[in-house]
Amino acid sequence: MLLVLGWPPDQGHSLGVSLARWAADPADTLPDPPADLPMGLDDDGDAVTAHDMQEAAWNHARERSTLNRWRMDLEIANDPLPPSTQRQVLVGLAVVAALITWQMNGERRS
Repeated sequence: MLLVLGWPPDQGHSLGVSLARWAADPADTLPDPPADLPMGLDDDGDAVTAHDMQEAAWNHARERSTLNRWRMDLEIANDPLPPSTQRQVLVGLAVVAALITWQMNGERRS
């Protein structure tokens, strides 16, 4: 089961992270985090004001409750390791689990 939930696809998030992100906001009601302000727009007062308003709405929603903060953190979560490292760790865990299971199910010799 760990292999299925943790195995990262070539693009996107693993099934476990995708399920956690969906469980945090199944109705898609939480606001999206504000994107970084592009370098070319720092002279455009309207764009800066719009960005600041979006950031203020994000921060206000985050500060409403601890549960909201936790849900918003889960909604933007990513896999903890790069995909190649994650695959190697999962294969290693599967091999160790198989060896332990094989050893435990083997016949006991006196």
